[in-house]
Amino acid sequence: MPSRSNTITAVLSAAILAATLPAVAKEELVVGFTQYPATLHPNIDSMAAKTYVLSMLRRPLTAYDKEWVLRCVLCTELPTIENGLAKTVDRPDGTKGVAVTYTIHAGATWSDGTPVTVDDVLFTAEVGKHPKSGVAAQEFYNRLERIETHDRKRFTLHVDKLTYQYNDVSDFQLLPAHLERPIFQADPDNYRNRTLFDAEPARAGLHFGPYRVSEVVAGSHLVLVQNPTWYGDKPHFKKITIRAIENTAALEANLLSGSIDYIAGELGLTLDQALAFQKRHGARFDISYKPGLVYEHIDLNLDNPALKDRRVRQGLLYALDRQSLSQQLFEGKQPVANSFVNPLDRVISDDVPSYRFDPARAQALFEEAGFKPGADGVRVNAAGQRLSFEIGTTAGNRTRESVQQVLQSQWKRVGVEIRIKNDPARVFFGEITRKRAFPAMAMYAWISSPENSPRNQLHAKHVPTEANSWAGQNYPGFADAEMDRLVEALEIELDFGKRKAIWARIQQIYATELPVLPLYFRADSFIVPKWLAGIEPTGHLHYTSLRVEHWKPR
Repeated sequence: MPSRSNTITAVLSAAILAATLPAVAKEELVVGFTQYPATLHPNIDSMAAKTYVLSMLRRPLTAYDKEWVLRCVLCTELPTIENGLAKTVDRPDGTKGVAVTYTIHAGATWSDGTPVTVDDVLFTAEVGKHPKSGVAAQEFYNRLERIETHDRKRFTLHVDKLTYQYNDVSDFQLLPAHLERPIFQADPDNYRNRTLFDAEPARAGLHFGPYRVSEVVAGSHLVLVQNPTWYGDKPHFKKITIRAIENTAALEANLLSGSIDYIAGELGLTLDQALAFQKRHGARFDISYKPGLVYEHIDLNLDNPALKDRRVRQGLLYALDRQSLSQQLFEGKQPVANSFVNPLDRVISDDVPSYRFDPARAQALFEEAGFKPGADGVRVNAAGQRLSFEIGTTAGNRTRESVQQVLQSQWKRVGVEIRIKNDPARVFFGEITRKRAFPAMAMYAWISSPENSPRNQLHAKHVPTEANSWAGQNYPGFADAEMDRLVEALEIELDFGKRKAIWARIQQIYATELPVLPLYFRADSFIVPKWLAGIEPTGHLHYTSLRVEHWKPR
């Protein structure tokens, strides 16, 4: 009978061997990530896990590449004013509109064999314009005046504003009219609850990318197989299984045991975990770190009576030693944020308020707001209201949970009580943030594309409510008249120098009013088995999975 030590050695050796070998027959790939999508509908809700999966199943008309250059993906040529495919339009009210012409790739075909045509374009706009559809990018559809069709594949979008992002339509994700139109027209108000993307996600014809869905186990995994109608380069893997493992420690264990082949860099191990992983197992993997437009922050619910007071919000930030937090957890590789604009983005401004760790200043601000230390050390005002807040994030994310504990400890020192309540990602994003159901604080990350307009997060018209079917992503409920004017002016300013000045003022207001507490800018860690090639980090919203057909065994 073998000894216990020999048995353990054998098990560990098997796990190491499994982790270094390619997928079965190099034809299957198992990817692990930390979130399961709350929906697979491409235009409803915003969630990183959904974006990651859908990038394997479909293509946007346009997207930014790894060099941060806007390219055509589903379309054949990027429209510009210079090449004549985009034309400015003088409107009766004296403003400028734009007409932008796109041609859908001739071979683009839904996975049931139905061609992707302008009929899908028209239907997608019909859904987006319905007030109860709950689409995330509602402003795009509000601006879309009409669609002119030229033939089955060519169309022109007539938009009521000429913006600096006039040819970026990455949010305009096409829907299969032949499948979804009957469902939508039967009950438009409840379409979001009846769509085939959630009712029958493995139904052929919902997607037109390199892969299609063949199996879904909600909350657990999705199985993708090659789409026989895909018009691009043939994918190398016959099947990709995407497993949701919300606990990051378990995710790492599954990688080492060989249960998964690769952890999605954008939704996997956090930087501190990856750094520790590299020290232990770096020789067996290709490990890289990609700084990008990923902004870790805390949304504040501005309906909360205490958080309505700007002095309280500023005091909360002064009380945090974010520099030490970044150094201790991330070896200083994730810089402290002063606003939502990343230093890598060309519109960054240095002329914004910053909040260095200053607990004395924090306490003075709380005193000014009327909150004095109570008998138990928690600050309380004359009305008996305590400086006591609930903070939530995605359960199982070990780093975020560690950050919560650090914040809880630092705030306690200045008389602020913090209660931690976390939920699975599909609940946190699908219900809590989307419906503004967090009573005080929600900690998570925004991922954006270069120089992306902040309208959806900062304009008062984009506060989600039941009346607008929870559309919009202004989860704090921030309403500032100057901010609204600036965002509107920003979008129609084509001169970069003038636009950058507007960006600077937007950042100043944001960092002064603090509807959100900035934490740090994230670097994504990519831990790739040495046998896997073709994964190219981008550092922005258009993920590596948008080029999944180029992933292959070495």
